[in-house]
Amino acid sequence: MARHITTGIDIGTSWTRVVIAEEVAMNGRSQLKVIGTGQSESKGVHEGYIANHEEATRSLLLAVRQAEKMAGVQVKRAYASVGGIGLSGVTATGSAIVSRADLEITPLDLDKAGEAAETAIPHAVVLNKKIINTIPVEYKTDGKVVWGRVQGLKAQKVDVKVLFIMCLEHHIQDLIKTIEDAGIEVTDVVAAPIAASFVTLSKKQKKAGCVLVNLGAETLSMVVYENSNPISLEVFPIGGTDITNDIALGLKVGLEEAESIKLGAITNAVYSKKKLEDIIHARLSDCLELIEGHLKRIGRNALLPAGVIIIGGGSSLHTIRGSAETSLKLPAHLGDVHFGEEKPDQQKEKTKDSSWATAYGLALLGFNTGHDLSSIGPSQIDKITKGGKTFFSKVGEWISQFLP
Repeated sequence: MARHITTGIDIGTSWTRVVIAEEVAMNGRSQLKVIGTGQSESKGVHEGYIANHEEATRSLLLAVRQAEKMAGVQVKRAYASVGGIGLSGVTATGSAIVSRADLEITPLDLDKAGEAAETAIPHAVVLNKKIINTIPVEYKTDGKVVWGRVQGLKAQKVDVKVLFIMCLEHHIQDLIKTIEDAGIEVTDVVAAPIAASFVTLSKKQKKAGCVLVNLGAETLSMVVYENSNPISLEVFPIGGTDITNDIALGLKVGLEEAESIKLGAITNAVYSKKKLEDIIHARLSDCLELIEGHLKRIGRNALLPAGVIIIGGGSSLHTIRGSAETSLKLPAHLGDVHFGEEKPDQQKEKTKDSSWATAYGLALLGFNTGHDLSSIGPSQIDKITKGGKTFFSKVGEWISQFLP
């Protein structure tokens, strides 16, 4: 029997990470097992996008070779994440008249409504960008909100509100070229915040409403969930490196020592603890103001019962949870990565370092692409690499499969 193996590649600003996973039979059940991981310091990457192909490819090859050696397999194809400041989300609404005489809604009607939503996106918003993920937020039939499956219902008109996740076209092309130069075929491209959510958010959190915040080295990304679907996504050009730079300037120390101080390591530097806390608090406040501003724009500030879940390198700051609760007026939690075989207590294995969330989420994605329902829409890789209009297809509950 052929082995079912998938690979996730996350090329971040600071680190390039690779996760190889395999579907195995354990205790009569199908389980997912990580068989190889690799990481290397990212070179040629700035604020989440590829700035130098050759350096980025060399970094990727180092990580891939580590993972391959551990797994005992060769990586031929992989799922890749796209992030950085060129990533954004926009919501648009489209409608279609039901085509059948008996008024039963068909996949063709949903396709037409989705295409109408895509057409409704302002030209200035999509200029120089490609749609990488297409996610339905809400369906209506004859003006009434539909909960659950839409296909098969009867109505004269169907409306759909869609979250289109887009990225600058040249950023995606550069990412794909970097991976292909490493001898790996890109199976599909997924927005990094969405991939991370697969292994960090539970069904209950997505249903109730929450915001997943990833504080990386040079970018801050956030994705908002409600009623089990992502409803908004945004990326800001600010991150942990800004905090390190502030510490270096404020305490008059070198960058490496400033990074150690930020992470709570013991150093030879003499400084006021109060001054350090003030420096970190000031920059964290800037980050949280951006999050709060976005939540206000979409009408969700202080209205997400499951609160804010924080992941990424910046989540290691000991004050971040309290600061988030105070600034956002929401419960705050540090995110764990849930992936792998189940333990006797039936809890999925936890990986404490949430910086790996995106790579793990991509690997998990590969085991679910056979499902008819896909909440991130059909694969866009051919549209990205060859051009052409994005299409819209039947979508639904696939994203809610992940986590208890």
